[in-house]
Amino acid sequence: MCESDDLGGFARDNNGMTRRRFGLAAVGAGLAVGLPKLAIAGEKTSGKDVEIKTSAGTCDAYFVHPAKGKHPAVLIWPDIFGLRPAFKEMATRLAGAGYAVLVVNPFYRSKRAPTAPEHPDFNDPPTREALMALKNSLNADTASVDAKAFVAFLDAQSSVDTRKKIGSSGYCMGGPLVFWTAAAVPERIGAGATFHGGGLATDKPDSPHLLIPGMKAQFLIAIAANDDEKEPAAKDTLRSAFAQAKLPAEIEVYSGTKHGWCPTDSPVYDHDQAEKAWARMLVLFGKALA
Repeated sequence: MCESDDLGGFARDNNGMTRRRFGLAAVGAGLAVGLPKLAIAGEKTSGKDVEIKTSAGTCDAYFVHPAKGKHPAVLIWPDIFGLRPAFKEMATRLAGAGYAVLVVNPFYRSKRAPTAPEHPDFNDPPTREALMALKNSLNADTASVDAKAFVAFLDAQSSVDTRKKIGSSGYCMGGPLVFWTAAAVPERIGAGATFHGGGLATDKPDSPHLLIPGMKAQFLIAIAANDDEKEPAAKDTLRSAFAQAKLPAEIEVYSGTKHGWCPTDSPVYDHDQAEKAWARMLVLFGKALA
């Protein structure tokens, strides 16, 4: 599972069924018939740009939820290219499946979104340097501050069912942020999903996988094939850590995928495998956040 070097490759290249279960079933059907990305929404949604006060400043974010009722919440951490239309669309799609979804600008301490140029070239040295500086400004401590503030925001929303656990998903550098979130607020985070997450299991003393014993969340870890080729032992380290902590975890290498295959605006977006990963996320959330 990648760290910064793999980002270069990313740049290159009805039966009483609940709405949430309807969304899950529709995703499964979409895998077979190739539904458009946003066509499966089972709920009308309401979304808006929001600002969240933290002890480190004001975070700009996007909050979207079904137009009626209370629902489990989900916190989305974007990849290194930050909060942008593709992630707002993904959040809206998830809200259509019955969740109250917050997608944040993880780099709010440095700048408001957009934090990356349109169609960024990660092989361009100034662009790469600027993006890596933003990524390197985040760590377990900043994530703990942010996770607590974001969970508090979600729990204060009338559309959020606080009786249910919260889910968190993260892409690329958002993978460690999901781990740090689950460890920072274990009593609220019931599910974590990472997609081509970078640096989840390393030999460093602050490796995210070392926080697993302090978590209470079930996990989905979707690994890019080319990340696994570079670090084939990482998945086994993760499996062992989750097993020792007695936490359910689905850890899978997605055949033929390249790092960054899930966001819809990615140059290596893989529709079929992204839909498969999305469906598995909904299975997890439907089970762990019920």
